[in-house]
Amino acid sequence: MTPKTLTIEKRVPVVGEYDVVVCGGGPAGFIAAVAAAREGAKTAIIEQYGFLGGMATSGYVTPLSVFTYSGELVVGGIPWEFVNRLEEMGGGYIEKPLGNIAFDPEVYKLCMQRMALEAGITLYMHSYLSGCVAKEGKIEQVIIENKNGTEAISSKMFIDATGDGDLAYMAGVPMQPREEGVPLQPLSTYFILAGVDTESPLINEAMHHNKQGVNCHCLPIREKLLAMKDELNMPAFGGPWFCTTLHDGCVAVNMTRTAADACDNRDYTRAECILREDVFRMAEILRDNFEEFKNCYVSAVAPQAGVRETRRILGVHTITAKEYLNAYRYDDSISRGAHPIDIHSNKTGDQRADFLEKPAFVPYRALIAEKFPNLLVAGRCLSADRQAFASLRVQASCMGTGQAAGVAAAQCVKANVAVQDADIPALVAKLKELGATL
Repeated sequence: MTPKTLTIEKRVPVVGEYDVVVCGGGPAGFIAAVAAAREGAKTAIIEQYGFLGGMATSGYVTPLSVFTYSGELVVGGIPWEFVNRLEEMGGGYIEKPLGNIAFDPEVYKLCMQRMALEAGITLYMHSYLSGCVAKEGKIEQVIIENKNGTEAISSKMFIDATGDGDLAYMAGVPMQPREEGVPLQPLSTYFILAGVDTESPLINEAMHHNKQGVNCHCLPIREKLLAMKDELNMPAFGGPWFCTTLHDGCVAVNMTRTAADACDNRDYTRAECILREDVFRMAEILRDNFEEFKNCYVSAVAPQAGVRETRRILGVHTITAKEYLNAYRYDDSISRGAHPIDIHSNKTGDQRADFLEKPAFVPYRALIAEKFPNLLVAGRCLSADRQAFASLRVQASCMGTGQAAGVAAAQCVKANVAVQDADIPALVAKLKELGATL
């Protein structure tokens, strides 16, 4: 049955004009905006929530990983500045030698907000990206919806840091084809349990993810849950992974999972409902079956499910697993990654984790597409095959690509050139000056 349609015409006010507009204020977008603004570009962030941080603060995805490899910094510059400021504020804990960062999501929000406002960035919060105006691949305005109604924002350069490649998709950028018969990685809703015996050896060890080449899930609890799965009518689960929130008696739990496409509103809604039910069932199971959790209760549930995989652009270059695993060094390398290739099953609790022998590289060409002269992407929607992406999707890697996208956007504005004609030596030189390890 063909759905009914409406044709609506309206005059939309252009409420801002910028050098660089970043869509999405998560780890990639925030860093991109700060980088662009510090390079002198008039910069704005469009963010659907009333706070920055993306999956870190709306999804409680913790820890913030991975910044180092064998004790050596891999993702440096503005991302590492943020980590250190977060720690100084009492909202982060740098675990060495791996460089996972446990954090308090509320302090994370505040730290990002301060850095953004200090850089002179204009924030459009509570604003949902709903469309764009593009001619022959060049984006002229983005369309947003908020309490003021429908509004437009103009810019010379745009950065898609939505995670799902929303702006790129709206502008007509081709996307990576999905492998036939290969499902997307599952969604997971993080939650925080209070009343946990965090001083117990089992939980204390499980909360710290600082061992190179080791999957940090809590194996004793996993094995007992698997043995009792049928008896308990246990929902599908992964891990479990526990992480400190920096508060005694509280742990962040990564455990739930269900299959869904987060780019499909109805499917995403269905998944959110399932996962919220599973959170409370899992808390009950932990409370009834493990001494360490006997007094626990759900103190917070992430505002949205954590998303591992949706859209990725088909860029000028697609990073392959072979390139990534062999740490291929491109002529236009602009960032790095050190997280394992981490692929979760959406049908079982199984996980594939391939640890890297050495940190990988990310080329600038993976952040741009052919025939789209004023658009860069950063974060989860970059151009990579499924295996390489399964490492690059984590926060530190997203921040590294955000830093490169922000600097590149500002430099292209100054030079009045398309992103495809960026001065790569100048870009790399500036990134190294900022502290990127290339």
